[in-house]
Amino acid sequence: MWNLGVGALWRAAYLRTVRSSFATVPLYRERWALDGREDPVVVKGRTGSTGGALPAEEAVRKLVDLVPLAGGAATSEPCRGLGRVLRIARPVAAGDVVVVLDPRLPRPPAYLPPGVRGCVLDPDSPPDTALSALVNTLRGNGTVVAVGQDKTVAAFAATLPDELVRQVAAVPHRELDSLDNGPFGVLHDPLLGYLGAFGECGRWHLDWTRVYARSTSAGLVFTLLRQHSPRLVDVVVAGGVRGTVEPCPRHGTPVVLT
Repeated sequence: MWNLGVGALWRAAYLRTVRSSFATVPLYRERWALDGREDPVVVKGRTGSTGGALPAEEAVRKLVDLVPLAGGAATSEPCRGLGRVLRIARPVAAGDVVVVLDPRLPRPPAYLPPGVRGCVLDPDSPPDTALSALVNTLRGNGTVVAVGQDKTVAAFAATLPDELVRQVAAVPHRELDSLDNGPFGVLHDPLLGYLGAFGECGRWHLDWTRVYARSTSAGLVFTLLRQHSPRLVDVVVAGGVRGTVEPCPRHGTPVVLT
């Protein structure tokens, strides 16, 4: 059961995003006007196909057409949302350093909690370079929160001296087609950013105030509710993963089941 109307609030935010996108974003204006879409139907009599899903590959090719008419950024934010989902996966505190181990990310994560530093390291860079970058960002005795693929995090820890290894806390990256049973992890997509995290209840929780998800015939699709540009609505990730979105029995907020 949804917690205190979470389902209704979540759905309302999604509908506002769909209607705003149809009114202001070139790709959706053209696509939905010609073909229509379902849930919600934005052009009477035209319900479209695949539930309005937009393949991630097409979104990447047409990012400029996902910018609203009033203007905005035409680049994605692969680190979007990391600060919020870490609160679910493994909370961080002032003095900690969040190290994202992914060479595809162009800049450090923003919107981390106060006093928490962040940096992006290339896991294939020489150990002395990675270590130097890390040491320069450490404050006091804080924890090094290493976010990345399992093998990448293990390889990174192996480059550190023993006194730093004891300060490392691993938070594995998981994409939608590789969700597991934790005990820690964050749900990531290269285009949409961080979508959720593995909670202490043993379920994959969505960052529901900023991310909407639903099932379509093309698979699970995701919508960024608060990103102005580029507007990403009903994007199919990981090549189309079948699953459901349900309320967490303990918390009443949305979780993903695949």
